[in-house]
Amino acid sequence: MILVTGASGTVGSEVVKALGAAGAKVRAGYRTRPQNVPRGVDSVALDYDKPETIRPALQGVDTLFLLSSAVAPEKNVVDEAKRAGVKHVVKLSAFGADKEGFIFGRWHRAVEKHIEGSGLVWTFLRPNNFMQNVLNYMAGTIRSQGAFYSSAGDGAVSTIDAADIGACAARVLTGPGHEGKAYELTGPAALTYTQFAAVLSRVLGKPVRYVAISPEQFKQGALGAGTPPAYAEALVDLDRHISEGKMSQVTPSVKDITGRDPVSFEQFVRAHADRLR
Repeated sequence: MILVTGASGTVGSEVVKALGAAGAKVRAGYRTRPQNVPRGVDSVALDYDKPETIRPALQGVDTLFLLSSAVAPEKNVVDEAKRAGVKHVVKLSAFGADKEGFIFGRWHRAVEKHIEGSGLVWTFLRPNNFMQNVLNYMAGTIRSQGAFYSSAGDGAVSTIDAADIGACAARVLTGPGHEGKAYELTGPAALTYTQFAAVLSRVLGKPVRYVAISPEQFKQGALGAGTPPAYAEALVDLDRHISEGKMSQVTPSVKDITGRDPVSFEQFVRAHADRLR
């Protein structure tokens, strides 16, 4: 049995979908169970803020796919997984987490180290920024203003479609040979946000601008949208990391794992154009 935590999120939902398509025995852990749980997928209540839900969710589980937005509570899940007899933990981490060069990387590396010290068999998936961030955080102003905003300057980032992360996770969770490995997952090219804007303009058939703002402006915007202060600080630091060119590496990992090329940003925009016009 494979337990997928954070199963309703951007990546978790793609992992569940890919595992379901592969015919794997899957249990999906949800804080709030959605209406569209795939057929054949077991579902269970799992809320990191409610520790009493963790142990029942792990009962009978051999392999754990571990993710959360808060990150720190994952250590408790790892401890419970070991007690429950889980054999393999696949953790969704962050691109370049081993270098600990930015806040998100340090958060994730702390959990990676905890897993390494647990004695459990592990695999780390370290994806770059998700293409879905354009839909989740930029679509509103792209539609209303023909613009999106960031403090990442002219740094390039090799963004990845979450569906490709899900496909990689399904292979790693169900096949041998991935134990003790960490995969840096990227899309096929590194683009600046100015290049993002050019792709969006071409595909959507309307002008779309990238507007560079200061880190303080970005932080205030995040706080104004209700982002917790520590997380807002981490987002600003991520943009700083991008601006320094630290997120521009392109790796072959998606093709190495799945046997196919990753989705390009233009392909992604074409597939989701109706949400951006």
